[in-house]
Amino acid sequence: MTERKRAFITGITGQDGFYLAEFLLNKGYEVGGFVRSSSTGHLGNVERLRGDIRFFRGDLGDERSIEAAISEFIPDEIYNLGAEAAPAESFKRKVYTADINALGAIRVFESTLRLRSRGHDVRVYQASSSEMYGEPKEIPQDENTPFKPNNPYGTQKHMAHDNARILREGDDKLFVSCGILFNHESPRRGPQYVTRKVSIAVACIENKVKNPPLNEEGVPIVTRDWKLHMGNLHPKRDWGYAPLYVPAMWSMLQQDEPDVYVIATGETHTIEELVDIAFRHVGRDWKDHVVKDPRFIRPLETGPLCGNPAKAREKLGWEYDYPFEKLVKTMVDSDLALFS
Repeated sequence: MTERKRAFITGITGQDGFYLAEFLLNKGYEVGGFVRSSSTGHLGNVERLRGDIRFFRGDLGDERSIEAAISEFIPDEIYNLGAEAAPAESFKRKVYTADINALGAIRVFESTLRLRSRGHDVRVYQASSSEMYGEPKEIPQDENTPFKPNNPYGTQKHMAHDNARILREGDDKLFVSCGILFNHESPRRGPQYVTRKVSIAVACIENKVKNPPLNEEGVPIVTRDWKLHMGNLHPKRDWGYAPLYVPAMWSMLQQDEPDVYVIATGETHTIEELVDIAFRHVGRDWKDHVVKDPRFIRPLETGPLCGNPAKAREKLGWEYDYPFEKLVKTMVDSDLALFS
């Protein structure tokens, strides 16, 4: 009987962690992941997978917990998805973002090298980000486009990305592949992300929810007069459907050699298009409900972000087919049912 492969996921309670864990379990993997030491026991997105996953207390800011988990679980594959994940929030938490997104990744790499030194072959996926491009000089962006991040989140992801390259190309020859994923969304996105913020707001307005969730400022996403406060509506993003991005992550670690891949749709849409589709889906005009609020405007804007996934198509056989309008409607329908 063939021994089951083992995969360890940091950030397993988030959107990508859930979809990846589900994907790997369906492939017969044993799956382990981090639950933050401060957690009260709720497992977020992976709550319904509780009985199928082995959880370890720890986080990317604690080197000892990383070492203990990886040494005990002995994974064949490590997926470093954990991060201080909201680019806008990273302006407020610069030091913490650096500790988790940059140094946290390095801690994972170092623990991986120690495990390998004990004779165990292990491969690493590092979650890089389109935010590393910042304000790019070329459209679309591919694996060779220069990086110039415009927020602390992108800066620290860039640092982790470069350290992965050094370990991959230098004497260590660590098998570490980086996925430069452009925005990928789903009903499991956190409310601090603009797509989910909009879908929740539409649902709460349509269903006249009296106690809507709080936004990143700690106040209700929807005001008492049914308004949604937003920042700049003009930035352009390449938005895709998150469950379809997970197979690409896995495929990167099944290749003969480690590499870097852009995972994206190749299309851009503005935030204004997002709110228009979301409100029209319930028969409303977004202009009746959306208020521009300077609190939600970033100090430096990013974009236009548009990825070129040609390399992923050629090398990984990865294809994307989930239109933007369908994505937005999927999220709105999910939240209409959730906030009913």
